[in-house]
Amino acid sequence: MKAMKRSTLATLINATLFSAVTSTSFTTLAADEQAATAQSKQLEVIQITARKRVENAQEVPVAVSALQGDNLDAYSSAGMDVRFMNAKIPSLSIESSYGRTFPRFYVRGLGNTDFDLNASQPVSLVVDDVVQENAILKGFPVFDVERVEVLRGPQGTLFGRNTPAGLVKFDSVKPSQDFDGYGSVSYGTNDSIDFRGAVGGSLTENLSARVSVLWQGKDDYIDNRAPGFEQDDILGGYTDRAARIQFLYEKDDFSALLNYHVRNMEGTPIPFYANAIKTGSNELVDGFDGDVVYHNAAAREFQVVDSQGASLKLEYDFANYTLTSITGWESAEVNSRGDIDGGYVGGPGAIPDQSESESGLPDHNQYTQELRLSSNFAGDFNYQAGVFYFDESLTIENFGYNTLAGGALYGYVNQHQDTTAWAVFGSVDYTVSDDLKLTAGLRYSDDDKDFVAVRKIVPADLSACNFDLMQCETDIIRTEDASDDHISWDLSASYKLTNDVNLYGRIANTFRAPSIQGRITFSNDVTKADSETVTSYETGIKSDVLDGRGRVNASVYYFTMDNQQLTAVGGSANTTSLLNADKTTGYGFELDTEWVLTDELNATFNLSYNNTELKDDSISIPVPARVSNGLLTITDPMVNGNAIIDGNSLPHAPEWISNLTLRYSKELGDGEFFTYADVSYRSEINYFLYESVEFEGKALTEVGLRSGYAWADGDYEYQVAVFARNLFDKQQSIGAIDFNNNTAMINEGRFIGAEFKVNFF
Repeated sequence: MKAMKRSTLATLINATLFSAVTSTSFTTLAADEQAATAQSKQLEVIQITARKRVENAQEVPVAVSALQGDNLDAYSSAGMDVRFMNAKIPSLSIESSYGRTFPRFYVRGLGNTDFDLNASQPVSLVVDDVVQENAILKGFPVFDVERVEVLRGPQGTLFGRNTPAGLVKFDSVKPSQDFDGYGSVSYGTNDSIDFRGAVGGSLTENLSARVSVLWQGKDDYIDNRAPGFEQDDILGGYTDRAARIQFLYEKDDFSALLNYHVRNMEGTPIPFYANAIKTGSNELVDGFDGDVVYHNAAAREFQVVDSQGASLKLEYDFANYTLTSITGWESAEVNSRGDIDGGYVGGPGAIPDQSESESGLPDHNQYTQELRLSSNFAGDFNYQAGVFYFDESLTIENFGYNTLAGGALYGYVNQHQDTTAWAVFGSVDYTVSDDLKLTAGLRYSDDDKDFVAVRKIVPADLSACNFDLMQCETDIIRTEDASDDHISWDLSASYKLTNDVNLYGRIANTFRAPSIQGRITFSNDVTKADSETVTSYETGIKSDVLDGRGRVNASVYYFTMDNQQLTAVGGSANTTSLLNADKTTGYGFELDTEWVLTDELNATFNLSYNNTELKDDSISIPVPARVSNGLLTITDPMVNGNAIIDGNSLPHAPEWISNLTLRYSKELGDGEFFTYADVSYRSEINYFLYESVEFEGKALTEVGLRSGYAWADGDYEYQVAVFARNLFDKQQSIGAIDFNNNTAMINEGRFIGAEFKVNFF
């Protein structure tokens, strides 16, 4: 490996700090360094579609980060689901109380802890140009993906409703006339197997196709030690299968891309550990073992997901315009049954109530249609204009079971929700001069929801009323509707300070549509939250430095959110309720850097700070009853048994997120040896709206390694690698169930594996 000169390292460190703090050009530093050393490699230009046009990421006036190539491969090792991106990108965190099937995204501290199957999120997911609204759709496996983009801040003008925090965008590898493909297989801890592959090429002169497949599996490895229910290897396993087939027709100025994708996942839900958190601290109890549970319903726990979807993208270029039509259909089914209290009668610790429940999505369909006209003028003025339509129908089933009666059904609620939304939008780009470009966007959105919930308690003598939770009826029907319209807008400016340094500023406003919740198994109430609106202000710098061998992007932002939709999760019962907070404010900064340190050593370093604060002294929320007997330590002010949350940060909103990667490669024989290392960190988080000692998640640091050898032979490229995720086996609570006991969810333990991959052309 070539030695890195001391002056190079000093310049790198100074450049990073100088850019983040002062947003100043690196022209002089780059010139000095170029004279000091002659180095050949440069960072590649990253092309993104954050504004529905292919653009250089360094010239887009939006805080955006992209994952691709080695970073994407390394992070997704070990059969990881979409949560592998947690803390890998500035201001992005992801968590789930379902496991692989229901990810919840948070950007700049804004997200939603709601676990109901009709929950909306303020971070939208768009896969191959189609919005994935339901949280089950967001868990589709990540494979044969060309690029992942994370757009921070409101994205309502071009992407619509439910984007006040930002957007995560996946783009699959598309078919082409060139024949190519790959196959990879890995084996690791707990007999995990991960196979993925793809092949594509021309079928005719104008038609090409690509088929992508994924098969992931892990054996059950968690033992049950509840007295009378002992069984080895009963939880923790899964089999996840997915496939995608695409056909691309291209002739003259017309193209048509057909995409069909399907998924089947069978396994068990994320395990819950009763009283795993010490009272009076946020430490796991002494002797905690993540490979052991004490469930009296473990034999009945399961999780099954089936989803499929299709899209058709038509594009026609004529004269100075491009007409784009994107038609999408998505459908999902899920059933997940778990031992929610995480224990058995008698332990571990005090468990006031046995809780066993199941949530299902037996019927779901989503239809979307976008029609967009984009100009391609050679002059200073360009625009996009379009219309969008969204229709979703879903049915939810919630089941309650009597664990002490062998899992007999005693509670059932059926919910149905229809959502229709439509919008018209436009965006204008104007080049004021060679250095200054302006963008303005506007979108009118109309949203309507109809909701009905029907409760049937079977048998009647075991109705919810018998649990002394409330005075209630046995069989009830509740209906609710919500509608709203909103005008979203954004204004941005990009100024080219030098050929390598761009400054930008952006103001944006958008909304999250009204939400309705009605998990009325143990409640009579259907709750509704009005639309939340956000206005965000940000400015930043995007710079290529050291003659293209470094990239430093930094941004600072401030937002105010009115009527933020909050979800009070748990408290006195295993349910959720919606409410609006008067105001929430947030501010922070983000630093996103890449470096070619030597011809053999590359690095990235990312850092973000996000501060959120609820501002509403009229809101109080219920907390678990065991606060009164000292088993839970609430740190918020209490009034009439409720916690006052004014001034709290938002749940699952870490202030600090950082990530460091290093990649070293060295020619060896007829191939290349490589080593890739990454370290991710996120600071403390609160699990709930209220703050407590036990339910403050500790800071989490995880380390990953990947080392291997790559070589080529004719039209084939081969790679063998060994890898580890969570190298130091750092396990701690990452979530909790609060209504019954100090039940914890924990992060994945250390995973070690080996992989073989072949690319062919």
